Amino acid sequence: MASDVQPHRRRFVITARAAASFDPLGRSVAAARAFVRDTLQGWGFADIVDDAVVLTSELVTNAVVHAGTRAEVLCLRAGDGVRVEVADRYPERELPLRHPGERPYADPDRESGRGLMLCAALATRWGVEYTPTHKHVWFRIDLPDRPVGTRSAGPVVPDRLLPLADSRVRVAVLQVDAGDCVSAWNEDAEHVFGYAAEKVVGRPLAELAAWPQTPGTGTGIAEALRLSRWEGSYGIRGADGRVIPVYASHLRVRDAHGEPSIVCLLVHDDERALLQTPVRVPVSDQLSEPRPADPFEVFIGSPAPDDLDGLLQRTVERARDMLEADAAFLLLATDDETELEVRATTGLPSTRQRFARVPVEAGTNRYGSARMPAVHDDLAAVPGAVPLLESTGMRSVVTVPLKVEGRLTGSLGVAAEVPGRYSNEEALRLQFAADRIALAVESARLGELERLRRGSLSFLVEASDLLAGTLDRDQTLALMAQMTVPTLATWCAVYTIADQSSDPFLSYVLHEDEERIDGLKELLSRVSPPEPVREAGARPWHETALAVGGETVILPLLARNRVIGLLTLGKPSEEHFRQEILELAEDLSRRAALALDNARLYSERTAISRSLQRSLLPPGSPAIPGMEVEVIYRAAGEGNEVGGDFYDVFPIRDGAYGFAIGDVCGTGPEAAAVTGLARHALRLLAREGLGGPAVLERLNAAILDEGARSRFLTLLYGELHPQPDGSALMKVVCAGHPLPLRLRPNGEVVPAADPQPLLGVIEDLDLYEQTVTLDAGDVLLCVTDGVTERREGTRMLGDDGLAEVLTTCTGLTAGAVAARVLRAVERFAAEPASDDMAILALRVPQQREGD
Repeated sequence: MASDVQPHRRRFVITARAAASFDPLGRSVAAARAFVRDTLQGWGFADIVDDAVVLTSELVTNAVVHAGTRAEVLCLRAGDGVRVEVADRYPERELPLRHPGERPYADPDRESGRGLMLCAALATRWGVEYTPTHKHVWFRIDLPDRPVGTRSAGPVVPDRLLPLADSRVRVAVLQVDAGDCVSAWNEDAEHVFGYAAEKVVGRPLAELAAWPQTPGTGTGIAEALRLSRWEGSYGIRGADGRVIPVYASHLRVRDAHGEPSIVCLLVHDDERALLQTPVRVPVSDQLSEPRPADPFEVFIGSPAPDDLDGLLQRTVERARDMLEADAAFLLLATDDETELEVRATTGLPSTRQRFARVPVEAGTNRYGSARMPAVHDDLAAVPGAVPLLESTGMRSVVTVPLKVEGRLTGSLGVAAEVPGRYSNEEALRLQFAADRIALAVESARLGELERLRRGSLSFLVEASDLLAGTLDRDQTLALMAQMTVPTLATWCAVYTIADQSSDPFLSYVLHEDEERIDGLKELLSRVSPPEPVREAGARPWHETALAVGGETVILPLLARNRVIGLLTLGKPSEEHFRQEILELAEDLSRRAALALDNARLYSERTAISRSLQRSLLPPGSPAIPGMEVEVIYRAAGEGNEVGGDFYDVFPIRDGAYGFAIGDVCGTGPEAAAVTGLARHALRLLAREGLGGPAVLERLNAAILDEGARSRFLTLLYGELHPQPDGSALMKVVCAGHPLPLRLRPNGEVVPAADPQPLLGVIEDLDLYEQTVTLDAGDVLLCVTDGVTERREGTRMLGDDGLAEVLTTCTGLTAGAVAARVLRAVERFAAEPASDDMAILALRVPQQREGD
């Protein structure tokens, strides 16, 4: 479908093309606008840029926002116009109708169809084309007819209003190759900057350029050299080392071989009128009734910067030029209108003063308040009247407020190095300019504040996730510092306080330059630690000024109503903390303090738990004459040293020793409590002279007395009596426990006891003991069910698997037997064991010849 808005067609011969794709994201619309604007300006089609950008914005919005697909934008240049195509992957064939009586293209108050309605209104021709996978909406805009030879013109003005220039105007022309190195340097460039051509050709332009370093004030030099056109101010370092302010116009071109380069025209900054592009007014507008100029655009220029920092920097530069000042500055008011924060300066050490704060009310009269215009003829006569200008050499100054709806939003000032420069007339001119820009500045400030708040929320969410992911104290300290540097500060130090009577201890130091960490730590160690206070919020730490330098603030780490540490943030001497950054740091310190205190509590609980768990383990196995004894114990669960499985080997009386291996139902601390009861009861009852059945029956009664806290357990208990002939006599009772296995020297494996009822279930037990004699070379292996029930999928090691492992242990010592069994259990499955394990191996060593 196509629409013929013009009665005639021009021949469209494509001479250049540019294409780009954009993801289905909201920010892609702005990116597409910038792409079309840069492309058309690079082609010299400034007269139709605005219409093309508006149409592109609507069509790309339809694609990426409403249709939710990628948008592909294609720009085609011809000698007399441009064609722009926007394609998406949502080829619905519902077309607006234009027949009489039918529905119109779109309702202006609705979202749908607005793009096509704009095409009909603004484009020379437009249309919609379909493929099975794409929908293409295109429009063509022809260049307006101009009088021959005229591109743009300005009005006739009196000579006294013409811009100033030297009697011999010099325009430095240099060419920069694709590698951003200077390839040509004309004679005027040699005269302006003092370098001969052979000294600079081949050097990167970035080595000569002093590009603006204030964050957010514009594009970097590398990015600027990639644009088709660029115009603005920067500095060139001359041969004498001074930075020479220049106004530059860059044009990216290509030679006959297709190699790109950049032609740069540079003049002194005060001669910028030679190169500065005037605002183009279409010829039709010049011939018609003139429209009133926008006062904001008159002062700021068009187009105005999109970002707050760029707008503020442009404002101070224009204010300086307007009053022919040596310096200018702009401060924004805090939300409570009690302080002003330095946000942009020119002619002053801006990085040193950036984000510094001064009070709104600094005196008792109107000259001490930023709410009223003020003119100071000589600052030397009133020291401290303008704190921002102290030690800068400025003598006279005029300041005016920025107000929106009667509310103070900022202050704009200009200063000169000579006294008596300004009068009330200049104050009125500056106030008029301030009134023109105040609303735009406040709008941009609120937009920046909203972006900062959203970024802060995202930062805090990520910080909370990271801090919640660890209970290790040292790792928490490291995370605190790494989230702070360099996002919030240049360096960070964390002090911890063990208890209320302890001094803060320097626990962690981090600097964005890793090579300076050790030096910073040494400097801080020489300074007395900051005094801990309970008041929330950041406070300055002046004691570090001499040792470390710069601005340093301290935030208390408050958790559970006590100060557990201090978070110290620092910046170099030429920078200051923004209030928004300090508020974000305060939020972070609260989360970090709670995470650090949680790590402390976890460490204390773990230490107590391990101490109690170690108290449940046997103190050690006694040396039994004529016997080898080996025990291996593994508790399931992180941080557990003892669980539901337990063992013990202890002396009963001379020539008699007791051994036990058991398994309480469950794992962890609850099972460990019954473990402690069983092990201590066994020792006590056995040393009272009771036999094995009597010992287990009384233990059964003690477990049942625990009531709801009781847990059943399986237990293998035995008494061992070494014999004079080298053998060992054993009396064993197996109460519901895996049967002990006996390994003979010939490799035969047999059970050494019969199964009997487990403990903790029924009151009346009828247990009996069995006697086993171990001869030389025999091994008695006792394990818990964590060994026999080791699983890998549907497979289980079982009693038979354990017996097979034991048959391979002939001739091994008790220690080697236990180690081989453990290795077989671990290798049976890839996953870590989920149950407690205990292995007890008893062996009668074989007699060696000659013994």
